[in-house]
Amino acid sequence: MRQPCRNVKLRRMALVELHWRGDVAVITNNRPEKLNATSDEFNRQLWECFYAVSVRPGVRAVVWRGEGKAFSAGRDLAELGGKRDDGMSHLQHIERGHGWTQMLLTCPAPIIVAIKGWAIGGMFERALLADLRVGGRSAKFFLPEASLGSVVDSGGLARLFQIAGHGVASDMALTGRIMEAEEAFNHGILARLVDDDDVDDTAFAMAEKIAEAPAFTIKMIRRDIAHIGHQLVRDSIEHEAILQAQAYASDDYREMKAAKAEGRAPVYRGR
Repeated sequence: MRQPCRNVKLRRMALVELHWRGDVAVITNNRPEKLNATSDEFNRQLWECFYAVSVRPGVRAVVWRGEGKAFSAGRDLAELGGKRDDGMSHLQHIERGHGWTQMLLTCPAPIIVAIKGWAIGGMFERALLADLRVGGRSAKFFLPEASLGSVVDSGGLARLFQIAGHGVASDMALTGRIMEAEEAFNHGILARLVDDDDVDDTAFAMAEKIAEAPAFTIKMIRRDIAHIGHQLVRDSIEHEAILQAQAYASDDYREMKAAKAEGRAPVYRGR
């Protein structure tokens, strides 16, 4: 049975939904009219879903997918760098988000991300922190942060560096070029590349295969992979929080925002 991950009035659509296929959790980004762009409320519901999974005994795998044409178009730009809840500083806001993001590293079951269409910015990074990614041929990956005056800050750059190497990570983060599905598969960002119509079924089949294996064995394999790869990601997240807070407080960031509002070319001073 599908359920929203927030106690909202019934007339409101849940932005993120959780339902179960036996011992397999299915988390669905459910804002298709916005290509599943995230907002503060979207993120709250998302992490409530992952928390519900983390405290449920016996969960064997998670499939994380997007409703509609895209996994996620990333952050709703109307909220980027905007007002923080309860007067939080930039650093407090970023570190709170990072605390939630790291649930992807501590989830008790393997996470398989099913990706069609766009996976942009922080949601691309979050997908990189999962165990496995299945992509349709429409999948496209994009880190636009540099053009928005912000830093790639959710640990995904470290994971991209691990998977695809220094050159690919630098190219995507510095130039903001778009990576198509076939290239992502060739670099190992996608574990499997299938037709769009087969993305969800492939992810569910992978989850069910994992669920059939001895639970303790899966746990030990994931612990070994975490030992190999997670420390770099955790160190990166800690460092990125400071870098992002500094970027938001910089003269160049303010100049970028002002120039866009005034319809003129920005004049950056590197500070």
